[in-house]
Amino acid sequence: MAGLTSSTIGRKYAMALSAMFLLIFLVMHLSVNLLSVFGEDAYNNASQFMGYNPLIQFVMQPILIFAVVFHFVMGFVLEIKNQKARPVKYNSNNPSHNSTWMSRNMIISGAVILAFVFLHLYDFWLHEMNYKYIDGLPIEETRFWGDLHAKFADLWRVIFYVISFVLLGLHLAHGFQSSFQSIGARHPKYTPVIKAFGKWYSILIPAGFIFIAIYHFVTQ
Repeated sequence: MAGLTSSTIGRKYAMALSAMFLLIFLVMHLSVNLLSVFGEDAYNNASQFMGYNPLIQFVMQPILIFAVVFHFVMGFVLEIKNQKARPVKYNSNNPSHNSTWMSRNMIISGAVILAFVFLHLYDFWLHEMNYKYIDGLPIEETRFWGDLHAKFADLWRVIFYVISFVLLGLHLAHGFQSSFQSIGARHPKYTPVIKAFGKWYSILIPAGFIFIAIYHFVTQ
């Protein structure tokens, strides 16, 4: 790991790998959360399995937490390195013609998304840790849907979730393709497919989470 993160290329490669892991996680997370729209029992059963399965809790969950922390830390490190590498801006520069707004402001969207991650962990992960390991309460198979539904009773939380997922979509629109480029997937044969898949991924995944938040808010 030290060798992989000792150079700019290595750091970009490592960040791309963590991003791909998180892309897969988002699909899985959305799939489980969508069950809350179609039925309480389905969501409760899936959440109980995810919440009490030893492999998921003690192997996959620590890996996920590490990937999230690593991805954001590496993103901030790369941004600082880029700023130091160019301490003086060009005299003539027209960034809107050279790059997209999101590609120039990934650090901003990343910071907002990180704030959202902390809120999300506070809302759900910390609650679960307290319920299971601090209070030591027994398994209650029907509590998961109610906990999720209650969180979206507050309008401010729903608005923050929606804004965060919009920024996540913009972040993904640039980051998806960038991740594949960082690992060397630049063949002309695959680039159009990667671009198209990344575009729809960056739209559908955030839209799915936004739909869930709004659904639970309007059905209170």
